[in-house]
Amino acid sequence: MDLNSAQRITQAEAARTGLGTGPNRRLRLTLLLGMPMVFLVFGIMILVPKSLRDEVLHVYEAGIIGCLLHYAWVFAKYPRHADRPPYLTRDLAMGGGFYLPSLMLGFWPGVIAAPAWALFVGITYAVEVTRERNDHR
Repeated sequence: MDLNSAQRITQAEAARTGLGTGPNRRLRLTLLLGMPMVFLVFGIMILVPKSLRDEVLHVYEAGIIGCLLHYAWVFAKYPRHADRPPYLTRDLAMGGGFYLPSLMLGFWPGVIAAPAWALFVGITYAVEVTRERNDHR
């Protein structure tokens, strides 16, 4: 086993367990921080005066958009499945998880964009796998 193969095996194991490394870690942290924050937003909205509730909501909505843009940025950095670190395709598809917080807040751009993102990642993966199979024939 050469050094490159050993490094890939180590990266795959790190990506599979825990938070992983590199882009996997960034995407997982984005998801783990962005999704449950909706409950913090609800708590803040209860505590602040009515005049500030919309501002708190808009800040979180901007955060959802930022999280989805982060997913798009990582996808643009690793557009081909073959060039991605292990498990990155799965982590990219997890961006669809922002659907639920968006639905809870009635944030329709997130309600549309989050599942559309997961569908986009899945379709690009399927197209690439199909293309690779046809190239090997």
